[in-house]
Amino acid sequence: MHKGQDPDQEWDDPGLSTSQEESDGKAGAHSAAAVHEKDPHERARNICLTQLSFAARTRSELAKVLAKREIPVDVAEAVLDRFTELGLINDTEFAAAWARSRQRSKGLAARSISRELEGKGIADEDVDAAMAQLSEESEFETAVALVTKRLRTLSSLDHDVKVRRLVGLLARKGYSPGLSYRVVREVLDTQLADPE
Repeated sequence: MHKGQDPDQEWDDPGLSTSQEESDGKAGAHSAAAVHEKDPHERARNICLTQLSFAARTRSELAKVLAKREIPVDVAEAVLDRFTELGLINDTEFAAAWARSRQRSKGLAARSISRELEGKGIADEDVDAAMAQLSEESEFETAVALVTKRLRTLSSLDHDVKVRRLVGLLARKGYSPGLSYRVVREVLDTQLADPE
C-alpha cells in the first residue's frame, strides 16, 4: 500500500500485495546469491577468503572459524586442502613470518614465540623450523635493546630494584632466567663504565 492510500482500496491485482511485489523483485536479484549461500563449499570459500583478506591465518584458525559458522567438517577440510594447494594457506611461511615479526616488534624470546605459534595450531615441525631461523645472537641483541631502552626510565632507582625490574621485563617476554641476568648484568656494567 502506498503512502496516503486508503487501506480499503483494492489494487488492480488484488491477489498481489506490496510486500509480495517487493520480495519478487528482490528474489530475482538475490536468487543467485541465495543459491551460493546455501552451498556449503561456496560459504566456506567465502568465509576463508574474507578472513584471509584481513590478515594471514593458519589452517587451524580458519578451521575454527568454519566450525563456528557450522560448516560441515568434510567440506571445511576440502576447502582448506584446496586453499593449501593454491598457497593461500601456508603454515610454514606463516610461522617464519610471525616469529621474525614478534621478535622484532615485541622483543619476544623464542620460547614465547613458540608458545604463540602452538596456540595458533601450527604443527611442531613448522614451529621448530621458525625457531631455527631465530639465532641466539639475535635473541641476545633483542634482550640488550629492551633492557637498554627500559633502563632510561629507571635511572633514579636503586641498583637492586633496577635489576629486579629489568629481569622481570625479560621474564615476561619469555627470556630464560640465565640469559636475563646475563643481559642485565652486561648492560648495567656497560652503563657504570660509560655513564653517558
